Amino acid sequence: MAERHLFTSESVTEGHPDKIADQISDSVLDALIAQDKYSRVACETLVTTGLAVVAGEISSKGYVEIPELVRRVIGEIGYDSAEYGFDSHTCGVVTTIDNQSGDIALGVDTGGAGDQGLMFGFACRETPQLMPLPIMLAHALTRRLAFARRKGLIPYLRPDGKSQVTIQYEGSRPVKVDTVVVSSQHAEDIPQSRIRRDIMKHVIEPMIPKRYVSGRMTCHINPTGSFVKGGPMADTGLTGRKIIVDTYGGVGSHGGGAFSGKDPTKVDRSASYGARYVAKNLVASGLCDRVEVQLAYAIGVAEPVSVMIDSNGTGKLKDAKLMDLVRKHFDLTPKGLIDHLKLRRPIYRKTAAYGHFGRNEASFTWERTDKARELAKNA
Repeated sequence: MAERHLFTSESVTEGHPDKIADQISDSVLDALIAQDKYSRVACETLVTTGLAVVAGEISSKGYVEIPELVRRVIGEIGYDSAEYGFDSHTCGVVTTIDNQSGDIALGVDTGGAGDQGLMFGFACRETPQLMPLPIMLAHALTRRLAFARRKGLIPYLRPDGKSQVTIQYEGSRPVKVDTVVVSSQHAEDIPQSRIRRDIMKHVIEPMIPKRYVSGRMTCHINPTGSFVKGGPMADTGLTGRKIIVDTYGGVGSHGGGAFSGKDPTKVDRSASYGARYVAKNLVASGLCDRVEVQLAYAIGVAEPVSVMIDSNGTGKLKDAKLMDLVRKHFDLTPKGLIDHLKLRRPIYRKTAAYGHFGRNEASFTWERTDKARELAKNA
């Protein structure tokens, strides 16, 4: 790793078009899994001007009135007025749902993976959440944007927004925030000078820790000068198009599979959560300071076809020994992960904005470090 370098991660608010789509897809999943925990759901959403399209393959004993749910989610996000260009009261909703293939069920019903694929988990010591600092600060800024809008601190903000944080590193150690970018949709006729002043005061300054501000920090606030037209009216949104925002902000690797709208038999979701769980416990145990975990599966097969541990030279044991510990202490079959992490619950809409990892909410069971002491003892 370069001795001194910059690294950047981004986040988006819950009102970003892609995140609207993710939240709708996960709300459909939650509604069905609340009624039938064995629901098989692969739900995709598209949002554009005045329209939401929900498609996918669903097999469930539950039932959800999808148009009603879609409009409720859109309204809760904040698109509840025609002046925003996308309105929960008037938008059209189109649904096209089929049953999940029986061929997939043949392998999943016996405890196998719902698809082939490779998934990654990551953890490091940069933050108390054992997450990379750039993505944690980027999420903090977008959460704060939504807070400032909802609480009336900046009443002219609209739901769409983005952030970006660039951190200067010395080796693997983050030392300062170099650049912050915040863009937020806003009402018309608001002077840009006021927007920049308010976002600096109510969003950036409260969220950037002073220990990471050394010398000049560059801040770009609505750098195009205006962001009136936003949301699905300005940009089509699709489920699964923010996979780096959802994970580690570009740190480490990504297997390519999105999470939202997928029930936990889909290893894109459950094994990514499992890989994070393994990685976080390895770092929390003190056996390494930074680690990437890869899991890979074959459709219909329970055991992973491969497990890889890469501690990036920070391990107190060799990576092969860490892998042996992981194999011994973690059940990495889809059923094992689903049962241990309690994934057959309606917990997924919360995950669909501000990241799936580094969260303190009780339902984020893959963030627990309950295996750390056992790993350290057995090492």
